[in-house]
Amino acid sequence: MVFSKFFMPLFFIVISIAFLIGSFMLPDAPLGNPNAPKYFPEVVSAFLLIMSIIHFIQMLVKDHEAIEDLKLLIKKKTLLLIGLTIVIAVIFSLIFERIGFIISMIIFLIALLSLVNGPKRWMTNISVAVLFSLVSWFIFGFLLDVSLP
Repeated sequence: MVFSKFFMPLFFIVISIAFLIGSFMLPDAPLGNPNAPKYFPEVVSAFLLIMSIIHFIQMLVKDHEAIEDLKLLIKKKTLLLIGLTIVIAVIFSLIFERIGFIISMIIFLIALLSLVNGPKRWMTNISVAVLFSLVSWFIFGFLLDVSLP
């Protein structure tokens, strides 16, 4: 899958940019060269950024299959599944405190499992949703003594 192939280079590109920006914001040294504390993090971050970009480009050039996987990812069905998952998660976050953990988790899991497994496997979807919700409620509520709404 394309995401797994490009995840690490993209992750390190983002991390190195964040560290590079953070190293520019380090305070100046009170004695000696005021920029001395910034040199090492800047060099390491820049090196990580350069190596991550090189790795990402090598992956693109080397793997033609990745381009096909990217095209499949952009297809309408995949984007629709991602969008519906986000909508289901937002609805879950809106109803969580109002109707409580167990009922909102069951609704969330049934909706998500129906999206992934399809509505034809409704019995499995409902069974997994109810069982998972009750077990997690028991673990958090009784074993870990965490108050759930």
